[in-house]
Amino acid sequence: MSEDKKIDRTISVIKTENLGKAYPLPDQAWLRVLGGINFELKAGELVAIMGVSGVGKTTFLNILGGLDRPSEGLVYFEGQDLMTKSEADMAELRNKKIGFVFQFIYLLPEFSAVENVAIPLIIAGMDKNQALNLAREGLQEVGMDSRRNFRPAQLSGGEQQRIAVARALINEPRLLLADEPTGNLDWKTGETIIKLIAELHRRKGLSSIIVTHNEKIARFCQKSYLMEGGNLKLFEGEEG
Repeated sequence: MSEDKKIDRTISVIKTENLGKAYPLPDQAWLRVLGGINFELKAGELVAIMGVSGVGKTTFLNILGGLDRPSEGLVYFEGQDLMTKSEADMAELRNKKIGFVFQFIYLLPEFSAVENVAIPLIIAGMDKNQALNLAREGLQEVGMDSRRNFRPAQLSGGEQQRIAVARALINEPRLLLADEPTGNLDWKTGETIIKLIAELHRRKGLSSIIVTHNEKIARFCQKSYLMEGGNLKLFEGEEG
């Protein structure tokens, strides 16, 4: 196992100021999902965001990852104001610096495991053979090299999620955003996945946010926040 990557824990990776999100309703009213969120993720932190379904956790995560834009407020990534970036710039930043793991795994069914992991590298312009070689190394890190030529339909849910984790980390991102990564798995399998994420987080010097409704999952994180009423509050600060 490689040594844990050295990181400067004083650096702010993600920061929001008075972040808000509202959606228009047919009667010209607005549905406010998020309001006045001030949040900061320091380099090397692994935090959980908890809350009931529909409270806005996924919306918040999507805004942090540049998949959605807020109605108000600011989002900074490594000191850069994301609201000033074009869609093309945001797409480039996501591909280079942010890894996503979703509840619904979104592996492409017609491609093998190693091809699925290589896709972000190929999109970034890397030679296909080089991308496949790096993808195989990524699969080795998550214990899936023996399944590299299998297609998603031939794999269990836990195996598919391991491949999704490898894909999320293949570009060596600074930030990992995981939205209910164990939501479709039984507890034993889910625990294995969250332990894998926590281990890779530490070894690679990631800054990570895990959205979950499961308090058992949150216990693997260094901090937990509770989202309710459109805002965040610190839930517990125990070391994971």
